[in-house]
Amino acid sequence: MSSAWLLPEHLADVLPSEAKRIEGLRRALTDEAQAYGYELVMPPLVEHLDSLLSGTGRTLGLQTFKLVDQLSGRTLGLRADTTPQVARIDAHLLNRQGVTRLCYCGPVVHTRPSGPWASREPLQFGAELYGHAGLEADLEVLELALDGLRQAGVRDAVIDLGDARIANALLQDLGADATQRAEIQAALASKDATALEEVLRPWASSPAAAQAVQGLRRLPGLYGSASVLDKAASELPTHATTAQALSDLAWIVRHVQATHPDVRIGLDLADLGGQDYYSGIRFSVMGAAASQVLASGGRYDHVGRVFGRERPAVGFSLDLKALSQALQSSGPAPVPRPAIRAPWSEDAGLRAAVRELRSCGETVVCILPGHEHEAQEFACDRELALVAGRWVLQALN
Repeated sequence: MSSAWLLPEHLADVLPSEAKRIEGLRRALTDEAQAYGYELVMPPLVEHLDSLLSGTGRTLGLQTFKLVDQLSGRTLGLRADTTPQVARIDAHLLNRQGVTRLCYCGPVVHTRPSGPWASREPLQFGAELYGHAGLEADLEVLELALDGLRQAGVRDAVIDLGDARIANALLQDLGADATQRAEIQAALASKDATALEEVLRPWASSPAAAQAVQGLRRLPGLYGSASVLDKAASELPTHATTAQALSDLAWIVRHVQATHPDVRIGLDLADLGGQDYYSGIRFSVMGAAASQVLASGGRYDHVGRVFGRERPAVGFSLDLKALSQALQSSGPAPVPRPAIRAPWSEDAGLRAAVRELRSCGETVVCILPGHEHEAQEFACDRELALVAGRWVLQALN
């Protein structure tokens, strides 16, 4: 018999010191998004399952908890990703004709963890831009991700760039069905040359598919610095879609290097990121001292199709819990916010002084009777002391 206080696997309480760090990250990222003009939305945690898993959201089916609504009898789901909900808000609730910028922050729930140490209840922050098909939108979202992570404390960011159109164009020329596409995409993502040769075997002797096969064979080796783009232009089959994708990637690289010269940029043309989820440029951001991905995003123009309003869309998301842990493990512990210690008393002057300091944004910790020697989560560097009949603020020895 398990103890009542034990939680299910990959779920955990967030204790005060960690919760304080996470809340600081949430505020920093939300403030940065709003500085860019993004409006905050709060979709519900529970929604009709057919809405959560519609369109590109269907890939989340195995990650979504299902339950029955006792009011309607319909099947509901706990969201495993917020993007389909934000697409629904853009399509039906806001229905704006021009550009819409939205951001969000809230928990998502997964049936299985994404990794050995991952939580099944990430705290997802994201920002999405709808209504502009130009590269300006891709660049804005990428720069927002970089600036938000910098505000959160990430230094020496590393970007991994790719474009789903390159592999998709080759797969379309190949004529692969859905199952074959998935197998080829998996081999490309793992850069497994042996597996790739095996899944390409049905087209190996087809003259009509020769160029597509050759291009797919080249993709796993097309990763590294920006020079990969020139190499890809010479090695991949001539294709208007591929040429446009390579040109767009070069444009993004050039602008990011100009505005963020300290950021390292790498390219991986075989990595589709979310497979069929992305429709154009996709990116991942890591910290130089952290091996895991801190934020990921890209262009997904098909996300609103199922809601009857397919229009350009680009965005990114991250897990605030994972970001907090990465920052904690890769750098010095954050300096606790200075606080003021005050005795507890019914003295009107003391109580007025405490209220005044708190209204000015100070943290004032009142020491309750009998607990004068207990440690606090706050670094008290000052105290309210009674001096000559007046409560004054003075340094704490």
